[in-house]
Amino acid sequence: MSLLFKGGRIKSSRKDVLRFTSSIRDDVKLLKHVVDINKAHVIMLMEQKIVNEGQAIEILKALKSGEFKIKPWLEDVHVCVEEEVIKKAKEAGENLHIAKSRNDQVATAIRMELRDELIRLMKKILIFQARLLAKAEKHTQTIICGYTHLRPAQPITFAHYLLYHFDVFQRDLQRLIECYNRVNVCPMGAAALAATSFPISRERVAELLGFVEVLENSVDAVSSRDFVVEVLAVLSTLAIDVSRLVEDMIIWSTPEFSLIEIPDEFCSTSSIMPQKKNPDVLEVIRARMGHVIGNFTTCALILKSLPSGYNLDFQEVTPKLWDSFIKIGGSLDILSKLIVKCKPIQNLESSNLAFSTFTELVRILYQKYHVPFRTAHKIVGALARKLIENGLNPKDVTPNMLKEAAEEVAGSSLMVCENDLKKSVDVSNFVKVHSVRGGPSPMEAERMIKSRQNMLASINAQVAEMEAKLVNANKNLNGLIEELCGSAKPKTRM
Repeated sequence: MSLLFKGGRIKSSRKDVLRFTSSIRDDVKLLKHVVDINKAHVIMLMEQKIVNEGQAIEILKALKSGEFKIKPWLEDVHVCVEEEVIKKAKEAGENLHIAKSRNDQVATAIRMELRDELIRLMKKILIFQARLLAKAEKHTQTIICGYTHLRPAQPITFAHYLLYHFDVFQRDLQRLIECYNRVNVCPMGAAALAATSFPISRERVAELLGFVEVLENSVDAVSSRDFVVEVLAVLSTLAIDVSRLVEDMIIWSTPEFSLIEIPDEFCSTSSIMPQKKNPDVLEVIRARMGHVIGNFTTCALILKSLPSGYNLDFQEVTPKLWDSFIKIGGSLDILSKLIVKCKPIQNLESSNLAFSTFTELVRILYQKYHVPFRTAHKIVGALARKLIENGLNPKDVTPNMLKEAAEEVAGSSLMVCENDLKKSVDVSNFVKVHSVRGGPSPMEAERMIKSRQNMLASINAQVAEMEAKLVNANKNLNGLIEELCGSAKPKTRM
């Protein structure tokens, strides 16, 4: 038990209970932010003439020393810092905790670390997106089979597939930016629950710490963790998107699909079967995304039935938050490297592509031969059935075969020219003519790539500006402290 509290309301505490409830090991991540919060708070106390300049400078000197060793027997990082300040600044240090609580302090420290984590993750997503675009540029004409229900559907290009993932991750990125704006508000000054009667300036502390504004209501400031739940929800969505991409890569790299080749350096072999090439790294990523979603569920269950105000249950939530960032960030780092080196396999003669262009035959029947769409759909479906039953390929289709299908289904005589039939089963032609906005044609893929390159540049600038504001705020805070400590006046008493 910290000497700060011993002999007060609680005479003493059991060591095993202290170890059980302590958050000190998880708090290490927050240490630098807790120190900065105390710096900003002391400057504000001095400016508001709540603490005199001499005492404030003594405290600031202790804070800027940077010598804060984690003591595992203490309750949390906040008392660790305060004990060290009192040790160095003596009587002046005992005024460090005026007009604040661990409640508003920890809520602020979490938000500060979360800002940094969000920016780091945004930058990782931007790197991944840039590599998706670079890969897409090389494969605007590389045709692969697209799937629905895990069955061959229609031809697309590998570039078109990569652009799909770019857009999915772009929405994840936008959600993170929106979260950042709600995270970037300052709880300091709320104290334990009811703020304080000292004439503090909450706005000044928020400014010194780089927050855009104060989180106004003091109860809300200390007792709300909706910002954590929101971030975890977005990370869960991101985890689902990562897992879906990884699942595609695992399936598509199997001999049965043979759509992509995973480089050896991202695979392993079997301990008994020497011929095996296993996509272990992708499987680990897939599993870890389950952890991320589990962390969201765990935290939601912890928070769902808590009463208003601060509860120590909160300290069980933040480690799950940081764990999710570690797992998402590490997975994106690996995927960014893998996506550069994986190779799509184009095989226009693949049986999976054989019937994949039949929607084009339906279109031709409707537009050129004036067959009602639903009737055309039935005719082409019947044709596909007959071909499969007879072990034939769509390239074997003749006008007479289509005529027989039309007579069977619609009772009509339909004669289509052979050239139209050839066009309808040409995979390259299929991709080329699907050039509506968002379609897989090479021309449209090139347009989308350029559009998203511009988008990427804009978001990169936005994230860089967020980061610069935090860096500048920290620089200004420490610059002000250096200035104050450099022109220290003789110590005076209040």
